[in-house]
Amino acid sequence: MWQPERLPYNGRVVKICDLTQFYSPVSGGVKRYLHEKIDYIERHTSRDEHVLIVPGPKSKLEAKGRSRVYAIRSPLVSRTAQYRALLNLRTVQEILEQERPDVIESGDPYQLGWKALKVGHALRVPVVGFYHSHFPEAYVRKSATLLGKTATRRVMKLSRAYVRKLYNQHAATLVASERLGRVLRDWGVQNVRVLSLGVNTEIFHPDGSGTQAIRRSLGVNSGQKLLLYVGRLAKEKNTATLLRAFRSLQRRQPNQFHLLVIGDGPDRIHLRNMQLRTRNLSWIRYCADPCELAGFYRAADLFVHPGVQETFGLVALESQACGTPVVGIHGSYMDRIICHDQQWWAQENSADALADAIEATSAQKLSTLGECAARAAGKLYSWPCVFEKLFCIYREVCSNYRGFKW
Repeated sequence: MWQPERLPYNGRVVKICDLTQFYSPVSGGVKRYLHEKIDYIERHTSRDEHVLIVPGPKSKLEAKGRSRVYAIRSPLVSRTAQYRALLNLRTVQEILEQERPDVIESGDPYQLGWKALKVGHALRVPVVGFYHSHFPEAYVRKSATLLGKTATRRVMKLSRAYVRKLYNQHAATLVASERLGRVLRDWGVQNVRVLSLGVNTEIFHPDGSGTQAIRRSLGVNSGQKLLLYVGRLAKEKNTATLLRAFRSLQRRQPNQFHLLVIGDGPDRIHLRNMQLRTRNLSWIRYCADPCELAGFYRAADLFVHPGVQETFGLVALESQACGTPVVGIHGSYMDRIICHDQQWWAQENSADALADAIEATSAQKLSTLGECAARAAGKLYSWPCVFEKLFCIYREVCSNYRGFKW
């Protein structure tokens, strides 16, 4: 068992413990949120402490400033996304009992989330839930539709009851958009708090240097528009619609567009097949360096986000912060973070509608859209502002939690 040194602290200082299974070497938004929190604690708080518990290929403890990251050996459940199922709940309990955090944040709606509640109750500390994934809509409904309408209604009713039962045991439930918050409140979830995610403006900001070199390396000629998608290649991300839309664009306007895809997942099969038929499609499996990723955002003319189940849309925010506008499909929880005009966006979830939207948006003055978006994104969504609000929530739930002692 690990033996970390307990750092002394006095006064209204908080020790936070994050737990999640949505964490891997190639994962995106949740991992970015957690690492930005680690950075915020180190740079913007004086004595607050942080503990992170995640699955990994082997068990280890790594210190990052005033944060400690516990990886617990867990079986692989996805080779492409490299996600693992954290099943060793006894070790999770041992770490929590040893660290004795002041507040636990659970980013998991499955077995790990229930364990966090049980241990938090035993330790007499509040547990905050972050509803990162709208899983009843993204996963459950799509699977249930194969059984017919009646079965779908029953399954969705059970899913909503499950969400209500789980999250009403949390001291607060965080969601990344007000619209999603209204959905959970309608389902009967209490004490929902809206917390927008953020963007690192020191990395993601407009900068024209190096963009032409990136475009040349991809084989993009001066007359082409470079489209960019960053994220998992999976059904829940609607990437099949993106690829069909690009195929339609290739038929309509040959060599007018070049698509760069950064990400991996089950839909890579369709992407690889399409690459065999066109030179206007580039693929990078993963970009681990945020500075390098920012360069790709800046090099693109337009960011295409086909998602219809997004709870926030962090990559769309990062693209805008770099000065690259976004086009997508109306109706997801991502709509409200778009900082420029969306009148050209697709009104329905279809490949032809998305292709039409890409064409219509590309005909606009993209540099002007991007400049407006970058200013607004940097002003409204900086990570320090996000975490200042989050830490106020932490201190509030700690103060209100019965049995909690500062």
